[in-house]
Amino acid sequence: MSDRDAKPTAPPHVPVLLRALLKAVAPVSGTWMDGTFGAGGYTRGLLEAGADKVIGVDRDPAVFKMAQSWRDEYGDRLELVEGTFSDMDRYSDVPLDGIVLDLGVSSMQLDQAERGFSFMRNGPLDMRMSQEGPSAADLVNSLDEAELADILFQYGEERASRRIAKAIVAARQGTPFETTAQLVQVIESCLPRPKPGQSHPATRSFQAIRIAVNDEFGQLIAGLEAAERALKPGGQLAVVSFHSLEDRVVKRFMAARASTGGGGSRHAPMGDTRVPAFEITVKGDGPDDEELAINPRARSARLRVARRTDAPAIATDRSQLGLPGLVVGSKKGRRR
Repeated sequence: MSDRDAKPTAPPHVPVLLRALLKAVAPVSGTWMDGTFGAGGYTRGLLEAGADKVIGVDRDPAVFKMAQSWRDEYGDRLELVEGTFSDMDRYSDVPLDGIVLDLGVSSMQLDQAERGFSFMRNGPLDMRMSQEGPSAADLVNSLDEAELADILFQYGEERASRRIAKAIVAARQGTPFETTAQLVQVIESCLPRPKPGQSHPATRSFQAIRIAVNDEFGQLIAGLEAAERALKPGGQLAVVSFHSLEDRVVKRFMAARASTGGGGSRHAPMGDTRVPAFEITVKGDGPDDEELAINPRARSARLRVARRTDAPAIATDRSQLGLPGLVVGSKKGRRR
């Protein structure tokens, strides 16, 4: 879970790993892009740290309404763009000095029952970050049992994926799914009651369906590739991730693009020697005790930072990046 949460009438809650991120990329200057603007916490942090300008990008139009109460404080130093970070190389007229990505759904979105992201709040079964296209209800009401099981297993690592998919298909025969509560009830019927300290039974399934609805892994790899094209030599890419599947993709992308080729590695095959496109500077740092005391939800967060070299951007071998098997890297085809 991301922590890009804030109420529009109050100062933004400090995002997860903001202090560590700013320290890792210091000194901050020039033009930066916050590819996952959310409540604007990272954007404000970058502007306060010395960025000349920050371009805030988000595909959720609701976040820009929430920024109206403070965006004018920064004048023309802040530019907001409604769009996806997979297209971030199209949103700046100049090469970027840095890019920040805070992956996953924000607490702000989870808190809005009408968005349908949370299994803790009853609302329409939606989950669309852009508020456009097929919803979660469309997905669970139309996909066949095997497709649903694949999504739950690949994107949520749900071991009971087949059992849950079978129950979903059976339940929708009577009444199509319309609300989060309906889906939670079916998932809970398939799994044992959690023991103290264990996550809610619907956690993995809701994560998986949200990822499928928003093509999050297709967006992630396209965004990492766009960042390579958009950054100037010396520019920095900082990524905060919140679950192991995302972090694995980011880790392998940075490792592959920091490799010289030649001898290869586990994730970069043998090939001709090349000039690395990135130099890795932060290798998956987590929160310190001070941050955990303020925000226990930061426990799973990981920060990775890489600095761009002057090597030309090249196509990525996506088969080496640990992407879930369903991802084909296109918005039109999430499943094989």
